[in-house]
Amino acid sequence: MRVLLVEDDELIAHGILAGLRAHGLTADAVRTAAQAEAALLAMHCDVVILDLGLPDEDGMSLLRRLRASGMVLPVLVLTARDAVQDRIAGLRAGADDYLLKPFDLDELVARLHALLRRAAGRSVDVMEHGPLRLDPASGEVSLHGQPVVLSRRERALLTALLQARGRILSPDQLKDSLYDFNEEIESNALNVHIHHLRRKLGADVIETVRGVGYRFSRVSA
Repeated sequence: MRVLLVEDDELIAHGILAGLRAHGLTADAVRTAAQAEAALLAMHCDVVILDLGLPDEDGMSLLRRLRASGMVLPVLVLTARDAVQDRIAGLRAGADDYLLKPFDLDELVARLHALLRRAAGRSVDVMEHGPLRLDPASGEVSLHGQPVVLSRRERALLTALLQARGRILSPDQLKDSLYDFNEEIESNALNVHIHHLRRKLGADVIETVRGVGYRFSRVSA
């Protein structure tokens, strides 16, 4: 899961990013509404965490504009504004969830998984494809009932491909799911992760669509 955090408090943002990454998520932070809009145009993202007290624009206004422009990504508002009318206004502006500060990190992560699950039309967190089973919340992966040990990046790659439901994802889209803004990416890094997944899950688990990208195909018997 690739998360964009829009939070102007550097200390809070640092803590949230560290917690999300510790839970196996890929996460980046921006501090202003303008930076958020630029980031959403430049990268693939699965869910947005939005603070309302931004220095250049109220987060509620940003949310309304993003929804008016057609953005359908799940948005979780994370704010200290605890009045009922604020929560109602946030939901009416287009928020999919509303969580108050201070908050529990485990609850935040659980809510993010729930948002992504609903966006994908699933009733449970677990994703299955034939004998392959992935629980995004716990990070557990099994094939034919046997546990498979994946690295954080391999798990993120598998999650992105399964969520795509057979759609082709470009190399840039997959890299966005695996790496944060400031990480240096070696030219063959994606190919290495794909090779490792194929070795652990089956040679034909990921189909290469030449000149376009990759998609999840089937699990070897």
